[in-house]
Amino acid sequence: MVLRLWEEKDIPQIANIEARTFPDPWSKKDLENVLKFSFYRGFLVEDRGQVCGYGCMMVACETAEIANIAVDLPYRGKGIAKAILNEMHLFAKELGAVECLLEVRMSNAAALRLYYQFGYEPYGVRKNYYGNEDALLMKKIL
Repeated sequence: MVLRLWEEKDIPQIANIEARTFPDPWSKKDLENVLKFSFYRGFLVEDRGQVCGYGCMMVACETAEIANIAVDLPYRGKGIAKAILNEMHLFAKELGAVECLLEVRMSNAAALRLYYQFGYEPYGVRKNYYGNEDALLMKKIL
């Protein structure tokens, strides 16, 4: 397995995983914008040309924000999300970020476990952020 940056050729596979993973997936255009705007950075793990998981973040000044992380169902439980999140933290630090923010569905137990393992702490709630579901706001000092 290889961890690397997104490329244009990866967008169709990422879009498919996004659609299977999230009830409100990013559009192909949203995913393509990760490659167009310098404040975004997309990382993925692939195995023999197959995208297994991916993540996207934004870095502005001293703050990084995790936009999304997803691992395709057959590859879950293999440490892919951990590898992607770790790479995001390293990249954010290289750019001078001192904190990393994210929001996560309150019902996403797997993501919450991951974020707590990495030292994220809750700092607020966004009511009905995901339609009729709240988002937990989390922060980590890098």
